[in-house]
Amino acid sequence: MDAFDHKLLNALQEDGRLTNLELAERIGLSPSQCSRRRTALEQSGVIEGYHAALANQAIGLDVVVFIQVSLATQSPDSSQAFAKLIRGLEEVQEAYSLTGEADFLVKLVVPDLKTLSRILNDVFLPHRSVGHVQSSVVLDRVKQTTRLPLRHLLEDDGTQGARRRSSSTRKRPQGISPKQ
Repeated sequence: MDAFDHKLLNALQEDGRLTNLELAERIGLSPSQCSRRRTALEQSGVIEGYHAALANQAIGLDVVVFIQVSLATQSPDSSQAFAKLIRGLEEVQEAYSLTGEADFLVKLVVPDLKTLSRILNDVFLPHRSVGHVQSSVVLDRVKQTTRLPLRHLLEDDGTQGARRRSSSTRKRPQGISPKQ
């Protein structure tokens, strides 16, 4: 990955709807070079996909909740059963398996507290894999982003700002040569 890939990824994180021509102009490459790089980044899995980001409150999903779940027993079967449960709930936006006190952290978006209560009492708590649930309702969103930090892809030489990492210290997505 080089400075052009870095610029391409930053531009797409700002606006995933950029046409290839707009993207090429923004990062300083020809449209064909830009297209090849974008395709290579997609095929290598660096770019996972494109989507529309919806405003949850604008569509009536006013309550954001984080739920810490401790399993009833520490076993692969219990963990798999809980993972299957949360994959089937469209209110679950994110879920993570954790180290520490809780086994899972689950982010839900729901229209109201009544819906949250129903999910906790009728879905989570009765499930055979669930031992303990602790929920925290979000009062105010301080920051939300889907942008990933990319600064680590380039090194700072202390004088001129960012410079390219040497190709020997990192992987380049397949199909991208250093001169494209």
